[in-house]
Amino acid sequence: MRGLVVTLLLLSAAAGSAAAQSSGLPLPAGKQFAQNPNLPPGGEFVVLAGMPNAAGPYAFRVRFAPGLRVLPHSHPDDRLYTVLAGRWTIGIGTAFDSTKLVTLGAGEVYVLPANTVHFHMGLEGGAMFQVSGIGPTATTYLRPEDDPRQVRRN
Repeated sequence: MRGLVVTLLLLSAAAGSAAAQSSGLPLPAGKQFAQNPNLPPGGEFVVLAGMPNAAGPYAFRVRFAPGLRVLPHSHPDDRLYTVLAGRWTIGIGTAFDSTKLVTLGAGEVYVLPANTVHFHMGLEGGAMFQVSGIGPTATTYLRPEDDPRQVRRN
């Protein structure tokens, strides 16, 4: 299992390095970005490998529109984020606080331990990043009323 995690880390780092040199990253044949139901409008994703909600390794890319706010939430698995283009932010805590945001640029990597409550905000120009982990994964918002899946149902 550790060998698999190391391989995912190396692949994500390589993708980040390539992004620093090029703004357009190809997707596997037949793959397209779509609205991520776990995110507010302006948060798109495409699954690249595995199935995030199933056991085993997964990788997906996410695009954040400028100004997108993702309120405090957590994931049950350790995650590796690799920024591919633009600038991506993450803050740790149970309340959205823009003063706690850490900004990472293309090629930078962030490791988020399982069950860490965190939040995001899209910056000017947007961002694209890749998420890798060992599933199953999920997104649990701290407050149900902040969950975009709940808002869409009402």
